[in-house]
Amino acid sequence: MKRMQKSLWPIVAVAVLVTLVALVANCGPKPPQRGGARGAGGSDQASAALATYVAPGDLDEYYLFYSGGHSGQIFVAGIPSMRHITTIPVFTPYPGTGYGFDDESKKMLGGYLWGDSHHPGFSETGGDYDGRWLFINDNANGRIARIDLRDFKVKQILKVPHISANHGSSFVTPNSEMVTMATRMSVPFPGGTYADVTEYAEKYQGIVAGIKLDPDSGDMSLGFEILVPPFDYDLGDAGKGPSEGYLFWTCYNSEREFIEGGKLEVTASQRDKDYILMVDWRAASAAVAGGQAENVGGAPVLYPDKVSDIAWYIPLAKSPHGVDVAPSGRWIVGSGKLSPTTTVYDIEKVKKAIAEKDFSDTIDGIPVLKYESVREAEVPVGLGPLHTQFDGRGYAYTSLFVESAVAKWKLPPYDDPSNMEQYVVDKIPVSYNIGHLVTAEGDSVSPDGNYLVALNKLSKGRHLSVGPSIPESAQLIDISGEKMKLLYDAFTEPEPHYALIIKADKINTVEVYKKDDDTWPKNEDAVWSVEETKIERNGSTVEVWMMAVRSYFAPDVIRVNKGDTVIIHVTNIEQTRDELHGFAIDDYNINLVIDPGETKTVTFTAEKSGVFAFYCTNFCSALHQEMQGYLLVK
Repeated sequence: MKRMQKSLWPIVAVAVLVTLVALVANCGPKPPQRGGARGAGGSDQASAALATYVAPGDLDEYYLFYSGGHSGQIFVAGIPSMRHITTIPVFTPYPGTGYGFDDESKKMLGGYLWGDSHHPGFSETGGDYDGRWLFINDNANGRIARIDLRDFKVKQILKVPHISANHGSSFVTPNSEMVTMATRMSVPFPGGTYADVTEYAEKYQGIVAGIKLDPDSGDMSLGFEILVPPFDYDLGDAGKGPSEGYLFWTCYNSEREFIEGGKLEVTASQRDKDYILMVDWRAASAAVAGGQAENVGGAPVLYPDKVSDIAWYIPLAKSPHGVDVAPSGRWIVGSGKLSPTTTVYDIEKVKKAIAEKDFSDTIDGIPVLKYESVREAEVPVGLGPLHTQFDGRGYAYTSLFVESAVAKWKLPPYDDPSNMEQYVVDKIPVSYNIGHLVTAEGDSVSPDGNYLVALNKLSKGRHLSVGPSIPESAQLIDISGEKMKLLYDAFTEPEPHYALIIKADKINTVEVYKKDDDTWPKNEDAVWSVEETKIERNGSTVEVWMMAVRSYFAPDVIRVNKGDTVIIHVTNIEQTRDELHGFAIDDYNINLVIDPGETKTVTFTAEKSGVFAFYCTNFCSALHQEMQGYLLVK
């Protein structure tokens, strides 16, 4: 018997080892994975629940980046769970992360207390999202921001002259050479000029702009501006494949008028057609390099009546919103809100029309291509088409605002163009009044075709009541099969306009700012030990180099005189993930949050005398409450 037990021991040991390995493997977070129960048996509700279920500790397959609208922020969720993960503050101070309170972020905000973030855009390599940077526009203040996706923080906010309400942004070229900006609401040119609205047609102008991107750092600078007629420039996209090198924007109010009290919704809907503006950004950049631009208020401005072959108008059904380039780059899709059709254009026909000067008109030096020469088809998608995305399997998805639905339709080629209804293959209702929509990697050359998120403007009755101001509705839809299936209702703060979905494994974040990491710029005011901390006075300026670590500050007493300028540099010397420290001074409106290995600076005037406690705002240890000190203002 003992001999038998001895002979079984190796087998038992191996079995125990395999079991332990399996248990350990199941204890940690699992890698990103698909909602595996999609298409499983059981009821539709059970299948939908399983398709979106991500077990505690497991990870989502995709990131979803929503614009935050007039919150000025970006919201981040996971797909398929639709769980909110974080908020990225961009154009508005955000006490939760101390954004807008330290010197650096306060300087980036430039004195503005809010922004209206609308359209995020990823950096791309070869037309695919590369996970390096995220761009977002400020519709209110003519700005664009760049977020580094290694740490999900804003690194630059660029304010561009002459841009009035930057709505046609932030759409990125396939190799991240350029990102777009455009005037939504035309004003007199140059910026700051006064002219009454009675002179709208003559003295008001629009601007479209190309923002250059540094290929290594992502730093933004103004490449060119093009002076365009006083239309309202709406959404945009960048060409790819055969359309690479072109930028596209929709525009409405081709009536070029603003009648006081006349209701723009009426006066700007008189003509049968408005336009897509197409710009050759390489030609525009070459024109600037060749000295053809005029410097106006520090901006290189190109005038189409003096510089030819940089811009063209393509007629589109009136009051358009979206213009979207299909993954192949050949098909350009435009939608007019007041038409029940979406129009598909062939870039090859567009190029041919330009080469043959097949124009129907010229507006302020910009040729208008003949509609019949460049149109491929009109697809009867439904009422109120706004925005289109793609699945990589030859289908497009268009949001229908009036119908509160999403239409799925086939991209060209068409065997029987005399019966276009047959190419609208599915519709799904959404709740309610959808604006934008987004598919997984749907703006890239290779969409995944798994999920779609409908960004709806209204959500009444679909959640617990929170009074008259209610959240927006975002609905997750499965588009992997022949028919679309609603999976999940999620709700966000006001007001998501557009969103992007990216594979989770494309984003590589840092866990801490390492003391010896050369990939991040060194902060010359960082201190890493108590011996390095100090307080220095230079006239009426007191400068402090402070260290924060579990669970104390050094120094923990700062003595100044009333009226002194106080500069405090705080370094969080932790090198452990998630060990953040805060630094807040009572009654002084000071609120910093410092990530592990990070240094932040705040400058203020000691205008109130007395004794003011400062403390750590982020829970960091069992003795977190004891992490405090005093500012003494004599």
